[in-house]
Amino acid sequence: MRMIKDTYKDAIRTLNTLQTNASYLEQVKRERGDPRAQLEAMRGFLERSGLQVEDLDRLNIIHVTGTKGKGSACAFTERILRGYGLRTGFYSSPHLVQVRERIRINGQPLSKELFSKYFWLVYRRLWDTKEKVDLAVVEVGIGGAFDCTNIIRTPVVCGVSSLGIDHTSILGDTVEKIAWQKGGIFKPGVPAFTVLQPEQPLEVLRDRARECGCPLYLCPELDAFEAGTRVLELGLAGSHQRSNAALALQLSRTWLQRRGYEAGTDVLQDVLPGAELSAQRSVPLAPTFCPSDAMIQGLRDTEWLGRTQVLPHGPVTWYIDGAHTTSSIQACVRWFRQAALNEDKPQDGSEVRVLLFNATGDRDTAALLKLLLPCHFDYAVFCPNFTEVSVATSADQQNFNVTLENALTRCVENQKTWTRLMEEKGGPWLPAPLEVGGLLQPDPLREALLLVPPAERPLNSTSLVFPCISHALQWIAQGRDPHLPIPASKVGAHPHPVATSGAVLLQEAATIRVLVTGSLHLVGGVLKLLDPMLSQ
Repeated sequence: MRMIKDTYKDAIRTLNTLQTNASYLEQVKRERGDPRAQLEAMRGFLERSGLQVEDLDRLNIIHVTGTKGKGSACAFTERILRGYGLRTGFYSSPHLVQVRERIRINGQPLSKELFSKYFWLVYRRLWDTKEKVDLAVVEVGIGGAFDCTNIIRTPVVCGVSSLGIDHTSILGDTVEKIAWQKGGIFKPGVPAFTVLQPEQPLEVLRDRARECGCPLYLCPELDAFEAGTRVLELGLAGSHQRSNAALALQLSRTWLQRRGYEAGTDVLQDVLPGAELSAQRSVPLAPTFCPSDAMIQGLRDTEWLGRTQVLPHGPVTWYIDGAHTTSSIQACVRWFRQAALNEDKPQDGSEVRVLLFNATGDRDTAALLKLLLPCHFDYAVFCPNFTEVSVATSADQQNFNVTLENALTRCVENQKTWTRLMEEKGGPWLPAPLEVGGLLQPDPLREALLLVPPAERPLNSTSLVFPCISHALQWIAQGRDPHLPIPASKVGAHPHPVATSGAVLLQEAATIRVLVTGSLHLVGGVLKLLDPMLSQ
């Protein structure tokens, strides 16, 4: 067993050496080469591993793109079809805790043994066997047209979840440009479904579909499937998941029909009220139908880590959502406020709300943080996406796309943005802008490093920056989360007065509600520490 674990660790370390480093990524963004070269390179990698593009045609693929919700739509779809007794494969990215989460067979991440086996077979170009599944649900990484998953030639059905602004340096700075990229997964004669979109990006999707002869349909809202008094229960919380579930129903039903399975669904209505709106946009509405028992159960049993997830740990309740776009943060805020409202209120009213936030890439952090103001946080905590001060502690969590110094600088900038937003809002006093250079002169890996305003500033500051996720969680929980290991040093013993005064409030509060959001990588690090079983 020891040998197997070492082999898995060696595989992850070797895989990490293939990551693109931060400096090269910046060079690529500046030079903006031909994006089609990535697909050609992917075909080459496939052939070098012993496979041909034609081999993918036999996987019965459901290909899904979108800006937000595409992973959830995939999760709903996979769970529904697994309920029909089908053996499912599921590829998604990024992973939260372990790399092998990206590849799932029948809902379970590939085991360490199999991951190691297949990794080394591919790495050494000795592919001699492969996992056989009845279907594969494949989530696009970034965009669609030039994403590495788009070497898929003949999917059974395609889907597009809600569109929005994200990855602008790669996909473009308007939702119309992004829609063009997403529509790149459409294939001739392969049906595709999309949820309700703003008119202009929907027209772009329509035009992309027409160009390649792809029949595109607009999904009816989930309400249309809830005939009479029946309400479809979803395993993923939040009203925004309803559109993802509606997309999953259409993808599942179409896959079953095209592969000759009895879907067990009767059409309720071919044309819905409001279809004239769709007619104006030349995107026909898909028919509603009566979901089968397997579909209903699949929607109810769907699990998807790090999305509208609640972890009640004694007096500390963690609300975890990997939202990282303006539209997904808006949905996250609605979910958090409703979820917190539904929880029992402490009798003495002593509730402390904490935001744990980080954002990466080219995202508009100010816009994201502004949307979080209505949650009325008592403290805002910022940290990089590294679980520990020593970034080498977990190979699965290593990311060479960004340097530690840049990550810490980004956190300080996020804190300054929060300061400004709170001052504009007329909230409590927050620290003045920080001198980034002075803060980053010490070794960023120094164990005791705590990035906060200088001690001479007032004590009623409400934002802190920590060098890693572990330190941030320990300060927030103050030893009151029974699932979070208490460090050898005294919790909250950092010398800064803000940390000290805040620690007293957190220790005495009847309830601590913590929203973790802004980055899927942050969410993954938090889950790794709050639920160690995920790392087993």
